[in-house]
Amino acid sequence: MNYYKLVEILIRHVSAGWAELSRLLFSWSFRHSCPTMSFLSNFTASFPGERPPFIPPYSQFNLHSLPPISSRPTIRISPPFQDTFRVSQIGVGRSSRYSRKRSVCMALINERLGRDRDIAYPSSILAYELVQGKLVKWSSMVVLNRSIPEPPTAVLLHGILGSRKNWGSFVRRLAQEFPTWQFVLVDLRCHGDSASIKKRGPHTVASTALDVLKLIAQLRITPRVLIGHSFGGKVVLSMVEQAAKPLPRPVRVWVLDATPGKVRAGQDGEDHPGKLISFLRKLPKEVSSKRDIVNALIQEGFSKDVAQWVVTNLRPTGAASSSSSSFSWVFDLEGISEMYESYEETNLWKVVENLPRGVHVNFLKAERSLHRWALEDLQRIHAAEESAADEGGGVEMHVLEDAGHWVHADNPDGLFRILSFSFKGVKA
Repeated sequence: MNYYKLVEILIRHVSAGWAELSRLLFSWSFRHSCPTMSFLSNFTASFPGERPPFIPPYSQFNLHSLPPISSRPTIRISPPFQDTFRVSQIGVGRSSRYSRKRSVCMALINERLGRDRDIAYPSSILAYELVQGKLVKWSSMVVLNRSIPEPPTAVLLHGILGSRKNWGSFVRRLAQEFPTWQFVLVDLRCHGDSASIKKRGPHTVASTALDVLKLIAQLRITPRVLIGHSFGGKVVLSMVEQAAKPLPRPVRVWVLDATPGKVRAGQDGEDHPGKLISFLRKLPKEVSSKRDIVNALIQEGFSKDVAQWVVTNLRPTGAASSSSSSFSWVFDLEGISEMYESYEETNLWKVVENLPRGVHVNFLKAERSLHRWALEDLQRIHAAEESAADEGGGVEMHVLEDAGHWVHADNPDGLFRILSFSFKGVKA
């Protein structure tokens, strides 16, 4: 079967219109007795007469809630852009009713975006963005060409009320400095573009971690580095806890300005996420002015920096050409409130004090952190350093000078220097 013929048809007929493209796609498929794009079977589907299903590198994870894709998946192709096109990535996705319906998503990616190595892909698990160094040649199509090795990958997670965009400029700097690496930026449940992907409760640290594990299993990547800020820090620890042991290869975990156990509020006058969430829940879901929200937050006692950061979660409600200027929140505050409660209550000290072999956990404390680190926390981390070394794992403590809780904004140069050693000397 000539699989490349299908790609040629796709490229030749993109300009012919969406309906015509769909007709040609399925016509070609059935004319060649191909059970609905059977060339995609390497991803996870198993068709009669085809090679055995591809087993993802994270098959060791306890992801029993992910059933295999049925042998006759439907095809959903994202609407084309206005410019020139090329088939750049094919990502496997599942609808919210994946137990009854499965689908394979094919994305037609703009060539300009492909050259930028910075592309957001469709997924029905979580919204994410892939930033690749200029020397990375790997893509989801690697299952059709296994001569290309998987590049080292890092996954970065944001904190409460944040989004993957918080890491954007920092990650692009990493990709420039370490061109053989690729970086996955994720919008956690109830945040950013993932807020429109409905999730069942409970909204907890553990369920959030499982979302990310499902996503990386779907993408068929094996992360070498996991980085989580604040709430995201506990999420990466929960990912280690839920993963099968031992992990398939050495993994470095970075927990940025978060402790494994009790969350302690900052001193009087400092911004507290719980209070911020409570105040935001009192505001209308649609507002007419970002400036009014900033002023209201400052008047309530929150800092100007936090107020300006919060309104980045507001998006225009009307069309771009509309003269009206109303905005709505992109996050799900009800779900986020539940997530923050879980963040305060979740205790993951047992993970840190009983690390599986091959896992190295790095804690980073911001010098001016609004979340105070107790002496007990520091003592337990130092004790874990010694015991982890004896068991083949590792725990380390770092301090980022001249930084508050927002470490990647307050001192990006210092954070870059501290994190950089995790990316040096690692080959694909």
